[in-house]
Amino acid sequence: MENQYCKVGSVTPITTEANFISLLEYQYQNFLEKASNLEYADSKLAEFFEQKAKKIKKMLENLVQ
Repeated sequence: MENQYCKVGSVTPITTEANFISLLEYQYQNFLEKASNLEYADSKLAEFFEQKAKKIKKMLENLVQ
């Protein structure tokens, strides 16, 4: 039996995933939907989700170029 070593807490970068762009598109749509659902209930939280969506949109635009 061979020794196997595992790094506890190691993280695989998301950029190695083949579906990175589709994952970002899903997150973008999800944050926009959450922001629109909370627009009247909690404006601070809706603003937070809008900012997250803007950041993801900027990342997507940079990837497509």
